[in-house]
Amino acid sequence: MTFAITQNCCTDAACVAVCPVNCIHPTPGERDFGTTETLYIDPGACIDCGACADACPVDAVHPVAELTPAQQPYAGINAAYFEGTGQPASGAGAGAGVDHGPNFHAWGAPSFDRVLPADFAPLRVAIVGTGPAGMYAAEDLLLHTRSEVTLVDRLPAPGGLIRYGVAPDHPATKRIGETFARFHTHPRVRLHLGLDVGTHITADELAAHHDAVIYAVGAASDRRLGIPGEDLPGSIAATTFVAWYNAHPEVAPDAVDLSSDRVVVVGNGNVALDVARILVSDPDSLADTAIARHALEELRRSKVREVVLLGRRGPEHAACTGTELLALKNLPGVDLVVDDHDARIGTAIDAAGAAGAAHKAGLFQDVPREAVDWSAPPRAAGGRRRIVFRFHSEPLALHGDGHLRAVRVTSGAGEAGEQEIPTGLALRAIGYRGVPQAGLPFDEESGTVPHEGGRVTGRPGTYVVGWIKRGPSGGIGTNRRCAAETVGTLLADAVAGRLPAPTGGARAFRRLARRRR
Repeated sequence: MTFAITQNCCTDAACVAVCPVNCIHPTPGERDFGTTETLYIDPGACIDCGACADACPVDAVHPVAELTPAQQPYAGINAAYFEGTGQPASGAGAGAGVDHGPNFHAWGAPSFDRVLPADFAPLRVAIVGTGPAGMYAAEDLLLHTRSEVTLVDRLPAPGGLIRYGVAPDHPATKRIGETFARFHTHPRVRLHLGLDVGTHITADELAAHHDAVIYAVGAASDRRLGIPGEDLPGSIAATTFVAWYNAHPEVAPDAVDLSSDRVVVVGNGNVALDVARILVSDPDSLADTAIARHALEELRRSKVREVVLLGRRGPEHAACTGTELLALKNLPGVDLVVDDHDARIGTAIDAAGAAGAAHKAGLFQDVPREAVDWSAPPRAAGGRRRIVFRFHSEPLALHGDGHLRAVRVTSGAGEAGEQEIPTGLALRAIGYRGVPQAGLPFDEESGTVPHEGGRVTGRPGTYVVGWIKRGPSGGIGTNRRCAAETVGTLLADAVAGRLPAPTGGARAFRRLARRRR
């Protein structure tokens, strides 16, 4: 009985470190690591030891024989990665340079270019932000150096996007927060919640009490559409909707009104799929999750029958991962439809299906296609709800008299005209964006802090990690490598004597934090 990796994979590669036969790929150091949607288990090499399942922080690894009907396709997805795709395969024909023999390496510890704790005195490091990026950095410092770590977060509860960004019906993904939480009570950690750098204390004051400061503040804003009517009531960011159903303290309980029978979501990435799924799910199925109580009550009153996902490009370029799309196809009581308004859509889907390609467009092969009549009310048989994928269509304007009433979109049909989709709620889900940090340089174009290997430009002793460093790309596990690079840069600076000497101590900072907060 072999194992398979399923939808929840966070790609932090904890499973790779414990596999005794190196059957999980891509591994750190392999070309594809960090670029695949998930990691994959080679069924021809797996010895059924279960070590990967025990190590997985998000419960994504399961025996193939125990997969649910909805999970069964993942057995084939794992196998397909090693068969006929040019990826590593066990036995004959294995990719060059891939060793499938016993794996006794100690992968997992970050590489610090032979920097040892004995090379410098214990450091006092502040980390601003307690999401995955900040906590991976804290983990590296605590496990591999004698550093003392000050964790600072402006919110009253730690966790960042794990707490406030992961959908409540993905409890396994949220579970990685428990892994990070064990460091909150580490004897060399001090946790300061509700403390905002830039409001309660300045960046200079924080730096004055620490040898180094790492900013792991993520991307706190969203990208704008830049079209007329975007600020009409009824038009909000998907990030606001996500924060609303996750009980973010900065989003009011009445921030979302679900009295419209149709919702238009601009975008078709994973966040877009998350909000669509929550909007059409049976509220009873969410009752035992961590969803905000006010959100659950509003969902019970909801009149939403249909969610439209707008994609500027074709199905072959859908921004969501194949694993999330596959999960959406198994949502009880919900129909999926592809709006067949453009001949290119069917062509792309049929081509992917006929070729047997492991491509997202092929996943639409069994999804019904129809030319949707947007002038008619949303409809779904038997009281069901539905999600409509509309590709090759982008929003041109939002219309309404005091409140949103329709989204005007491009149409690929005929001579590429325009259509109006009636709706009272539109969510823009086209990406997150970093915001300027008080006292730090900022690149407006990329929405990031300028840096070199994580070292902030022009500010010695200050570093960045995560989305504020590299932009809003990559999943949870991507932050592990990102943090290792930043911590490596910091420790190299410590050895070289490039860190400014702090003028205040840990006790003085605690007094300052209590007084200002």
